[in-house]
Amino acid sequence: MPRSAYLDEAVKWSKDLTKMRVRGPGDTERAMRSIEREYGVEYGVLWRLRYRRSQLKDIGVTAYMRLKAAYQAECQRQLRMLKHEIAITEAACGAASDPVVQAKALVRQNGG
Repeated sequence: MPRSAYLDEAVKWSKDLTKMRVRGPGDTERAMRSIEREYGVEYGVLWRLRYRRSQLKDIGVTAYMRLKAAYQAECQRQLRMLKHEIAITEAACGAASDPVVQAKALVRQNGG
């Protein structure tokens, strides 16, 4: 895989990870700082991937692997949160309701 492909993958993970942590408009910096605290991916790495991709030629192995692990962990966290929301909705609306059926299908599709 060429270096640019690793960078492109890291950019996607970085943006998706940040998107999962943002609470609303103007919250990107806080989200990136929380990723740094929780997962050990340096804020500067996230910032450069987001805003200076065109200037980057490669990404270090340590940064790449931390970002990959953070992305996977955050996806699992989001899946757990979805399962919890499904349980709440199922208790309120019943197991046969459309939102519950669709959400359970989504969880199955994503390995949950």
